[in-house]
Amino acid sequence: MQTPYEQGNRNQTSSWEACIQFYEDLARRFPRWLQFSQIGTSDAGVPIHAGVVSADGIFDRTQIQRDGRPVFFNNNGIHPGEPEGIDACMALVRDLCMEPARLAALGSAVYLFIPIYNVDGCLNRNTSSRVNQDGPESFGFRGNSLHLDLNRDFIKCDSLNAQVFNQFFTAWDPDVMVDTHTSNGADYAYTMTLIHTQADKLGAGLGSFLRDNMVPAIYRGMEARGWPTCPYVNPVKTSPDQGIADFLEVPRFSTGYAALHHTIGFMPETHMLKPFADRYAAMRALLDVTLQYTVENAAQIQALRQEAKRQGREKKHWPISWRMDESRCSSLRFKGYEAAYRPSLIGNYQRLFYDRSQAWEREIAYYTHFEAEVVVPAPLAYVVPQAWRAVIERLAWNGVQMERLGAARSAAARIYRIQAVQSRPGAYEGHMFHEQLTLDARTETVELQAGDCWIPLKQDQARYVMETLEPQAHDSFFRWGFFNSILEKKESFSDYVFEDMALQLLQDEPALNARFMQWKAENPERLSDQRQVLRFIFENCARFAEPAWRRYPVLAIF
Repeated sequence: MQTPYEQGNRNQTSSWEACIQFYEDLARRFPRWLQFSQIGTSDAGVPIHAGVVSADGIFDRTQIQRDGRPVFFNNNGIHPGEPEGIDACMALVRDLCMEPARLAALGSAVYLFIPIYNVDGCLNRNTSSRVNQDGPESFGFRGNSLHLDLNRDFIKCDSLNAQVFNQFFTAWDPDVMVDTHTSNGADYAYTMTLIHTQADKLGAGLGSFLRDNMVPAIYRGMEARGWPTCPYVNPVKTSPDQGIADFLEVPRFSTGYAALHHTIGFMPETHMLKPFADRYAAMRALLDVTLQYTVENAAQIQALRQEAKRQGREKKHWPISWRMDESRCSSLRFKGYEAAYRPSLIGNYQRLFYDRSQAWEREIAYYTHFEAEVVVPAPLAYVVPQAWRAVIERLAWNGVQMERLGAARSAAARIYRIQAVQSRPGAYEGHMFHEQLTLDARTETVELQAGDCWIPLKQDQARYVMETLEPQAHDSFFRWGFFNSILEKKESFSDYVFEDMALQLLQDEPALNARFMQWKAENPERLSDQRQVLRFIFENCARFAEPAWRRYPVLAIF
């Protein structure tokens, strides 16, 4: 059985229809080795499929997990305009089914795959949306039917795809994930570059194993197959010769999401300027190498994952935000092209170009270490009031253990009040994303209601809980706007009535008056604006305070 790529001129990628038909035919021919079925539906009503390859014909997830068998997960087509993973996966699954030695090499491991994740985008085919990409002749579109980039949707789950994925991923709990992509950016000699879960952020023994053992082994394997590979080219300045840094893949991205579940994640990024046939071959090699390493080292990977989960259950403090450690710079042997500038022919500026006639190979700066920027104490539990259903749903999709309180009760809780928020300019993937925030933390006695969700931290999903419910985490539910209504004061005032009342409030509330005097001193230009003056008094006075305003509703119980 040949794939559409193999049948053509090596510059074709499979359509969604041909891809699904290929797997259905393969599953009918080899039902002992391959199970292929629908796992959900997209926002446009298109089926989303997944497959499992097993050398002994055991496909039942419960039995696979009960037996402690390794799970290697390959996700493809999240950006259907970057399609070589779609075609490489088809050929790999075919070869596993048709080559007994290759299948036997899986051992007890299973190969889990989603052939095309963004099915809507794959059906939206074109020849030109990937501006600088060398082939294939036609391909899918980056956005789904909601015009969402699904590699920004793993936490907020606006799409049905992400909702399906969250539940699918959590249920299978894979040990290693490879999510296939094509990169754009600088020009250099490599066809394949690799993003891996940032090792410091992954933490525990799992992070050091990834950095010191697995990634170097993958690089050696790729070199042996004729596809030298380097880290994803993320320049710290303009061009690679000035140094590159690891990509901090926060949980909105697939590898960052995988890390919340203590799964080692890889995002291979083939280089867009290389021919599609080369990108396909490099991607196939990457899948083979990573799968082989996972199978051969499965026991150690699984033991390290279990230890990471155990540490998470016992952790007293959690890092929830990271930044690059500029003091710890290593070096990397890199093959690049000379970066230079010349006058633009369309504007009055100097434009960057890479001169392929001036290839070079030398050591460049490589920043691979990140340090915790925000660390918070781990509470005994969080309480999410039952009204915040969208948050509770997403916690449930990710296997978070929680229980509904059977009766009202009082508890001492840490309360956050949001003092200031700065949002990203313009809409970002359908949301107003909160880039910066200032918090005030205090302890109060609160009333918990029957039906509220009690979420203990002593569980395997502790990391997912911390990085979604702590507002300062990179991709918390707060940052994505799930709690935006608390940022709006619900009542207001009439200027002419409140003017006299405001004067009385300043006399009755010494603390308010002190804050107002400070505000006047710091903002003399605002004193001529009646609305701003009265709004400050209204929003800061005790008499007309709204307790829920800017009060983060998730409670931390210590």
